[in-house]
Amino acid sequence: MLSRRRFSLGLTSSAFAGLALSGCTTSGQIGGGRSVAGYGPLQPDPAGLLDLPQGFSYRVISKLGDVMDDGFVVPDRADGMGAIPLDDRRVALVRNHELAVRHMDSGPFRAAAPAGIASFDRAADGRPLPGGTTTIVYDYRAGRVEQQYLSLIGTIRNCAGGTTPWGSWLTCEEDVTRNGTNGLAQDHGWIFEVPAARRGLAAPVPLTAMGRFNHEAAAVDPRTGIVYLTEDRDDSLFYRFLPASRGELARGGRLQALVWRDRALGADSRNWSGTNLALREWRDVEWIDMDGVEAPEDDLRKRGHAKGGVLFARGEGIHFGNGELYFCCTNGGAAKLSQIMRYRPSRFEGQSGERSSLGRLQLFVESTQPDQLNFGDNIIVAPTGHLIVCEDQYVSPVANHLQGITPTGELYKFARLHAQTELAGACFSPDGATMFVNVYDPAKTLAITGPWRSLA
Repeated sequence: MLSRRRFSLGLTSSAFAGLALSGCTTSGQIGGGRSVAGYGPLQPDPAGLLDLPQGFSYRVISKLGDVMDDGFVVPDRADGMGAIPLDDRRVALVRNHELAVRHMDSGPFRAAAPAGIASFDRAADGRPLPGGTTTIVYDYRAGRVEQQYLSLIGTIRNCAGGTTPWGSWLTCEEDVTRNGTNGLAQDHGWIFEVPAARRGLAAPVPLTAMGRFNHEAAAVDPRTGIVYLTEDRDDSLFYRFLPASRGELARGGRLQALVWRDRALGADSRNWSGTNLALREWRDVEWIDMDGVEAPEDDLRKRGHAKGGVLFARGEGIHFGNGELYFCCTNGGAAKLSQIMRYRPSRFEGQSGERSSLGRLQLFVESTQPDQLNFGDNIIVAPTGHLIVCEDQYVSPVANHLQGITPTGELYKFARLHAQTELAGACFSPDGATMFVNVYDPAKTLAITGPWRSLA
């Protein structure tokens, strides 16, 4: 059996509740230090791309250079992605492409872009910037692609994002380039909304009230419509956006940052110098209003920290499920290898009664060795209730995995990528039978099927 390491993790109760109720268990024991089987040992992939457990297989459903239905080609650097149901058998996979100005030749246009195309910004020579999204309409029952097309263009470094309960994808720019730089006409560092059911290009309207910063990912609480946001910086904050009107983000709202209720604890969760936040420790939190959220000087996090905003180590992927959310901090912890935070909202989240029942945050995972979790990035909850985390490590040679984390605090490897790049954008079909995931560069989107509810 493949050797696996164990984390010293706390138990979960909400996101992992389905596992216990279904009777699915692992061989691990709380505090026992035993390895667990997960879905079983990884089997070598004859194609040399992705090793998976017995019974699982993948198909490449889209790749760099494929001609799409609109005549454009699939761009490179496929990153975050969301699966949004269209009906009882089809899903829209809205896929980010983390392309900067220097990647013009890796974008969707083989020749000149059509005149008048709706692009948020353009290079000095008038060409649309290559960042944005593509959408794949996929029949997950039949296992086939029905359509794929360009759905947003003219942005920079669309890294991660998040799906919404009202059927759209929030795509986030991990870039804060100012207008006038290299001939650009727009400031960057925004979130854009891409409706899943729309065929063709979405209107490139920045959601400026959600802040200008080095955005990474977003997650929406379906109960409240509140949007939670991560920031990919060593000194990042964790934000929430209270929309003025649920499901209508373009109408504005309030951006806030997380602070400890007990300010004497020190506004740092990174554990880089001593233990600022202990493993399994729950802390009550409050939220402070941010002003000047369009932040032309890229100082939002600094101003927020000066007011008590808690520092996080490169906030990245975030996922909401079963009443709580998890988000990765890529280089958090004493070893700077990864932390996973867990946030449980107040019963009155974002309402006047919130102070009587505060939200709480816990350090759920802290990796101590590279062969444990190494630079966790995108994160999702599998049908069993296990967390699945995409690694984006920087070892040489690159050896990125999809890591599973059980409710009893065990770690196992679900997949190993042999390409010298990262896995990103993991998400599931509505029936839980197919995981979709991106190979970043050269871009590929995979559909992984197998016995998702049957642990070894």
